[in-house]
Amino acid sequence: MAKKKKTTGSKPSKKTENLAPHTEEGTDQFLTTNQGVRINDNQNSLKAGERGASLLEDFILREKITHFDHERIPERIVHARGEAAHGYFQVYESMAKYTKAGFLQDPEKQTPVFVRFSTVAGSRGSSDLARDARGFAVKFYTDEGNYDLVGNNIPVFFIQDAIKFPDFVHAVKPEPRNEMPQAASAHDTFWDFISLSPESMHMIMWVMSDRAIPRSLRMMEGFGIHTFRFINATGKSCFVKFHWKPLLGVHAVAWDEAQKISGKDSDFHRRDLWNAIESGAFPEWELGVQIVAEKDEHKFPFDLLDPTKIIPEEVVPVIRIGKMVLNRNPDNFFAETEQVAFHPGNLVPGIDFTNDPLLQGRLFSYTDTQLIRLGGPNFHEIPINRAVAPVHNNQRDGFMRQAINRAETSYEPNTVSNGCPFQAGVRDGGFTSYEEKVDARKIRGRSQSFFDFFSQATLFYNSQSEVEKTHIVNALRFELGKVTRPDIRVRVVGLLTQVEKSLASRVAAGLGIQVPAKPEQPINHIRPADANIKDYEPRAQKQQVASSAALSMANTVKNTITSRQVAFLVADGVSGTDVSKMKADLIAAGAQVQLIAPKLGQIKVSNGTRLEADQSLLIAASVLFDAVYVPGGAASAALLKKEPAALHFINEAYKHCKAVAVNREGIEVLKETYLPIEENEPGLLIDSNSKAFIKAIAQHRFWEREAVDEIPA
Repeated sequence: MAKKKKTTGSKPSKKTENLAPHTEEGTDQFLTTNQGVRINDNQNSLKAGERGASLLEDFILREKITHFDHERIPERIVHARGEAAHGYFQVYESMAKYTKAGFLQDPEKQTPVFVRFSTVAGSRGSSDLARDARGFAVKFYTDEGNYDLVGNNIPVFFIQDAIKFPDFVHAVKPEPRNEMPQAASAHDTFWDFISLSPESMHMIMWVMSDRAIPRSLRMMEGFGIHTFRFINATGKSCFVKFHWKPLLGVHAVAWDEAQKISGKDSDFHRRDLWNAIESGAFPEWELGVQIVAEKDEHKFPFDLLDPTKIIPEEVVPVIRIGKMVLNRNPDNFFAETEQVAFHPGNLVPGIDFTNDPLLQGRLFSYTDTQLIRLGGPNFHEIPINRAVAPVHNNQRDGFMRQAINRAETSYEPNTVSNGCPFQAGVRDGGFTSYEEKVDARKIRGRSQSFFDFFSQATLFYNSQSEVEKTHIVNALRFELGKVTRPDIRVRVVGLLTQVEKSLASRVAAGLGIQVPAKPEQPINHIRPADANIKDYEPRAQKQQVASSAALSMANTVKNTITSRQVAFLVADGVSGTDVSKMKADLIAAGAQVQLIAPKLGQIKVSNGTRLEADQSLLIAASVLFDAVYVPGGAASAALLKKEPAALHFINEAYKHCKAVAVNREGIEVLKETYLPIEENEPGLLIDSNSKAFIKAIAQHRFWEREAVDEIPA
């Protein structure tokens, strides 16, 4: 590896002599704070010991994140594009054994929630179907105050320490020279950062998997990411990780399909969520927890405080403790979805933090961000952010103050107001932080237990089905194929060799490059300036399981077609019996049906009646539906088989591995397509009953059909 070129900074190079004052060239410069202080360690926040809490005195962390939080006005810097819904959460049985949190005690009580889903990288106007992690933030309006569980649809993150968060986001955002690309990670700066940050490799496996292109927000998991604490009424603590499990199963779209949906309907996820709730197909998730006793904190081959690691469900099972139902759309997008302010520091008694260094930085960042986005310190008074619990404190004034305080005092202690408001004792529901013992040196660094960068990335890849592995390979080929600098591609492939050698070989083959015999180790880029290289070398640890079924979407629930969208291709002369019978059965099973015709208006049915077309072939697209049905009717079939758009509709649905069914004369339309109708093709039903079609739709996709290359759609 070439040595870094150092400069004293006292004499400008010839290249910089003609630059205007305050112009930064970006080469031959030491990293400094905004005050010009040179930074020795830009990799680790200041902590009380290697595994201790981050310290407020870390002026480098605070300056860096403060500047980052205020870089955009007024759009969120990350998670800008989102959609949300109201609902409720209800626990199945009391969790008093583990936590005293009030909303987790009474099975009869429904706690109101507001949930916002989002993409991370894109702006408000970007596509819903970008390859990206999805935000999954839940605000519980509990009787003890608001509690926010702010997570993603992926259980790990790219970085281990919050001091690197601005770097990661700057890298994944559009490049600063040209503001391209929008809502995409397939570009040089992102992969340059990744190639120098081996801790990101576990997250990369998730983001390059189909998890990053969900079929619906209603069909994706959610995770709290960090390890938190539960604390019961006796003060006993245990560690907890949070999971949201969708009752519809975890499903994705094909990458080719995602790109086409972005062109056909960039609001696809937003529309899907809104329409499902409006139709009464309320999205549902079960809240699951993984509980770890304090005494077992160090029994794992990874660190519980490391946000790039999971606890495999085979090691610590997920206990499903309650259900969340979203049953009402917002009344006003801006007032609710855009102004809602989440914060992982919004806790209630019975839940507390750990010293996860990414979480510790988030606790500072979120409040700071809302101050500029929402106009000042009173963003908690915006209706969507207001607690249902009474709010009494001595905070006064500020921009957008709405509360009218009549008390004579705005300080505590006091006698003028008879001491009110009073501090609350534990028995009165007063929040007390967990008394964790801290005995450590003040240090910038991270624990050696954080330096296993690849083992869980390997675990994730090995847990995927063969189809899912191929999708990861193709995603990496696509992303890295967009990278213009060959050295970045080579470095990433080098990192992939440490995840799984066959994965690296397949990706390299698609890029037309050789797998490096000795992959470059980006150690110099992830260590402080004066740190010992050996202290920052990766340390592989054998995992407790070789694979985990919960990590593969192939093992998800496939027993429902609730809210699935089915397209009926129809034209004049269609069989009314075929349409009415199949439509009634699908709707009874929970699906939604739309009639797609060559043109809008009324369709003449074979029995003399008429049907109204929902969409025309000019507007509709197969990528917006989950399955396709071609009913009988000789005249209808004769018209459809002459419609190139109808034939493309069927070809494309088949290419994307969806269920396709035809009845009677409908097979004549199939004969004009590229479908192999003479063979026993999975998911292709000819003259089958509605029961078989419903079962096929519930399977979501027949991915084994992807090997068919001759379908030109």
